[in-house]
Amino acid sequence: MSAALHSLTRRPRSESELRSRLRQRGFEDAHIDKTLSKLREQGLTDDVAFARLWTENRESFSPRSRFLLQRELRKKGLDEEIIAATVEGVDEESSAYRAAQKKARILKTSDYSSFQGKLIGFLRRRGFGYDVCRRTVNRVWQERSEGGQNAQ
Repeated sequence: MSAALHSLTRRPRSESELRSRLRQRGFEDAHIDKTLSKLREQGLTDDVAFARLWTENRESFSPRSRFLLQRELRKKGLDEEIIAATVEGVDEESSAYRAAQKKARILKTSDYSSFQGKLIGFLRRRGFGYDVCRRTVNRVWQERSEGGQNAQ
């Protein structure tokens, strides 16, 4: 129990992550099951809450596509139903736009072609589809041009 609580003090974890960490520390499966059950009863582990927290954190600080969020949550060992329910509310257009706005602030390019290439590459690495990337880049470029930063 102490080892599990110590892991949870560093950051929230899924039950699967806790199980793996406890196994690595040499604990037997029977003890791990009891510990996870107690933690669940006390409300200290909740995969649904963990998935929501993870997704909200990503949306706030490092927006990603639904696909990439699903992949990250799978790596955390979460159930497919929990993952699907959690990411269904993610608005990819909005997420891509927020990510692009942040990145566009530091891009020093003044021509559309270079701006487009860099920003689309950035958004694609975040898992967004090409159509979402193209619309987002056009929107950010338009806003940037209207703001007097660039002339097309």
